[in-house]
Amino acid sequence: MFTAYAQLGAAMALVGVNVAVAKLLAAALPIAMIAGLRCLLACLVLWPLARMMEGRVRPSAQALRNLAAQAALGTLLYNAALLTGLRHTTALEAGLVLATLPAVIALGSALWLRERLPPRQWAAAALAVSGMAAITLARLAGGGQAEGSLLGNALVFLAVCGEASYVLLAKRIAGRVPVITASFWMQAFSTALLLPFWLPFLGAARALAAPDLAGLLVFHSLTASVLCLLLWYAGLKRAPAGVAGVFTALLPAAAAVVAVALLGEAFRPMHAVGFALMLASIGLATWPRKKSPGE
Repeated sequence: MFTAYAQLGAAMALVGVNVAVAKLLAAALPIAMIAGLRCLLACLVLWPLARMMEGRVRPSAQALRNLAAQAALGTLLYNAALLTGLRHTTALEAGLVLATLPAVIALGSALWLRERLPPRQWAAAALAVSGMAAITLARLAGGGQAEGSLLGNALVFLAVCGEASYVLLAKRIAGRVPVITASFWMQAFSTALLLPFWLPFLGAARALAAPDLAGLLVFHSLTASVLCLLLWYAGLKRAPAGVAGVFTALLPAAAAVVAVALLGEAFRPMHAVGFALMLASIGLATWPRKKSPGE
């Protein structure tokens, strides 16, 4: 079980690290190009991996439509909103806003999939909203680019909504398409959707002649779109889903550590309050419930 926990923790930590990596990339390359090249590189890895591990699988037309919707919301909307938001806010605050994902998924499950939401899930959502309010107050208290940060945090939350929609759509075809095959098709649809947006900026690819920038893009693509997925699903094979959800707490933690240690961003007391509220939200949303005697 320790191996499964290590896989889950590593997956979420890599997602958090990629918040800072995405901020660095967004400062040097057009946003559409970052997302498009990331998806293209992921396809080049996922296609042979899917054939090798899952064989030749042909998803149904309904599954393909679902995967196309996942690409539009979980890739196009998520990356556009996240990368644009990171130009207006800090990687630290973006990581904290991303920590609202479990609560947003829980609310979406109740409102869209009609799943019964226990009272503690509503409490988790309230804590997540309080956490977002705390980090907004932290920016206002710090002075300076308050408007920019409010816009940036709102865009990152829009990215959260896109990612939550992706997760909810994935629930509808869970078990019908193998994981790596589904991921390949989603990345392929994402590449096609993004192509018209980044081809006009093809000249900007000259910046990738710099080895450090090219290395960051490859790292971003292979970890965020390939390695994180494989680690997460490998861990889920042995760890209970409720326990696995707790590991999402490592996302904002890793984003905060990288933002402070490598990007030199300031960590204020109100950030700590927001971080604590986010962690409490995650804990409430994912802590396994006690089974009744009849279960």
